[in-house]
Amino acid sequence: MAERAVDAIIIGAGQAGPSLAGRLDATGHKVVLIERHLVGGTCVNTGCKPTKTLIASAYAAHTARRGSDYGFSVASPVTMDMPAVAARARKVILDSRRGNEEWLAGMRNVELIRGHARFVAEGTVDVNDQRLTAPKIFINVGARAQVPDLPGVDEVPFLTNTDMVALETLPRRLVIVGGSYIGLEFAQMYRRFGAEVTVVERADRLIAREDPDVSSAVREILEAEGIAIRTGAECISFKAHETGVCVDVDCKEGEPSVTGTHVLLAMGRRPNTDDLGLAQAGIAVDARGYIGVDDQLQTNVPGIWALGDCNGRGAFTHTAYNDFEIVAANLLDGADRRVSQRLPGYALYIDPPLARVGMTDAEAAKDGRRLLYSKRSMTRVGRAVEKGESQGFMKVVADADSRKILGAAILGTGGDEAIHGILDMMHADQTIDTLRWAVPIHPTVSELIPTVLLDLSAKGP
Repeated sequence: MAERAVDAIIIGAGQAGPSLAGRLDATGHKVVLIERHLVGGTCVNTGCKPTKTLIASAYAAHTARRGSDYGFSVASPVTMDMPAVAARARKVILDSRRGNEEWLAGMRNVELIRGHARFVAEGTVDVNDQRLTAPKIFINVGARAQVPDLPGVDEVPFLTNTDMVALETLPRRLVIVGGSYIGLEFAQMYRRFGAEVTVVERADRLIAREDPDVSSAVREILEAEGIAIRTGAECISFKAHETGVCVDVDCKEGEPSVTGTHVLLAMGRRPNTDDLGLAQAGIAVDARGYIGVDDQLQTNVPGIWALGDCNGRGAFTHTAYNDFEIVAANLLDGADRRVSQRLPGYALYIDPPLARVGMTDAEAAKDGRRLLYSKRSMTRVGRAVEKGESQGFMKVVADADSRKILGAAILGTGGDEAIHGILDMMHADQTIDTLRWAVPIHPTVSELIPTVLLDLSAKGP
């Protein structure tokens, strides 16, 4: 087997890998980037890019069906051309993937190898028929859908998020097992495409990491569109049915089982670390397979870092990219950046979207500090009313003594953009009084944020 030494090896071409390759290339490092499947990772190929494209198609169809609310009507009932919908998403995927590939090809010092990398020793990786060594190795292998060990799951056909974004047909009855972020986006999307949809969730409420008022409001939004919600499903199992798949749920209320022509499993993700030979290099992983890293994303082995979903320190495109920023700044710019400096923020892209930053109310209350709360319905936001999209609310929790914002949620139209006014102030470590006196543009969703802050009081939610 041929052996070759390079300056750096990057395993995985997701969000962090190519960007890091670009920085290392610019500083003259000889880099090998290894990708065994698709350049661009989850976001480009099976995650953000295709799902948000599909959500946009579903939103357009939903708006057309609401034409009478806006003073117009369509000539005939709105129906979906699913092959055309899928082709639109596929084009977005391919354009983005091709852009990444062309970018990498233009890097003078970076070689892209298509193959399955495996560690054979500390600092040594085999791929295809080559043995590569490097003083710096970066693991960016991402994650995939978790297939739970539930009774009957191996005996029935099921779909994952990867399968869903490639569908060119409309399921007649779609059962989604998992009432969290991925599952709910597909639930609303496919309901708007025209499928009958049931969501089955083990917990007593949807998106259980959120505050109860958020979970309740999201459920109301989805049920108003005709999505059936089955929470408290403690005994989920599967068996074949003449029309597809029968899912036993054993809920406290409703029928003990539901049937669907298709079943989507949306019960979490697992890291792609089980076949990398990590043990051969002495790289430690936790019980779920996530690679352990310190606050600067270094593993327990000197000279090896883990970035993106596989390190368990974030499950989003933006956190993976920030992992790259942290590592590059520390290695190449002499900085001292740390994961603990990162402010948690994310969005759930149902319609209207849910945007979150910082702590939930429940998390803020754990430390026993004095808190201030404020909450305002989107029916009091002029922009939302004008658009005819006034579902949801915005809320903020702050520290009463430091007057610093601890967290916020906006469930409402434009919330995924408006939340950044709060996120940026929190990142800048400013008080509510600073943001309170901002003069936002009218009419926007963001203009209500100073008013929400003015309403902060010790009265809890």
